[in-house]
Amino acid sequence: MSDTPVRILLADDHTLVRRGVRLILDGEPDLEVVAEAGDGAEALAVARTQEFDLAVLDVAMPRMTGLQAARELSALKPGVRTLMLTMHDNEQYFFQALKAGASGYVLKSVADRDLVAACRSAMRDEPFVYPGAVTALIRTYLEHVRRGGESPDQVLTAREEEVLKLVAEGHSSKEIAALLFISVKTVQRHRANLLHKLGLRDRLELTRYAIRCGLIEP
Repeated sequence: MSDTPVRILLADDHTLVRRGVRLILDGEPDLEVVAEAGDGAEALAVARTQEFDLAVLDVAMPRMTGLQAARELSALKPGVRTLMLTMHDNEQYFFQALKAGASGYVLKSVADRDLVAACRSAMRDEPFVYPGAVTALIRTYLEHVRRGGESPDQVLTAREEEVLKLVAEGHSSKEIAALLFISVKTVQRHRANLLHKLGLRDRLELTRYAIRCGLIEP
């Protein structure tokens, strides 16, 4: 590790959680929180104007999840490592985090024990997974490989995933068009494609699917 502290961007939509996590990280001589964000979109905005080495992102946030932000960050700043911080002991979220390029997955319930170690592991380019999940996650992954199946979320484009998240959050087609800078007709086309690709019937089923995939919290 360098003598210079690792610069950290911390993103969580709960102010009290950010405050607690910041106390943990800033209490270490080799770690320093240099920026905070309230959601994934704000984290990306910060990333465009500020330098940091590591992003610690909450999985489920409004507007843009930590998983979505991690994918965008990997393209915007390839050298930056990311860690997912979550309250969910959920293998679906874990595999989504791996796909997003995250270096680790830390439970908020044991953040005081694991987060500092996870940050240091990430900066050594070593993956970090909370110990209790390793066996179950490997078993699930191997079973998935044996089945040879591809989960439905892997056939969605990035834009379709953005539309899915906003639909599930209750936004109208007009609101989604404004948020994504596209036309209402384009939103409606994406929505129809989502229903067709996923074999779903309506907004309620899209919302349930978005919850299962970790795009929004239940």
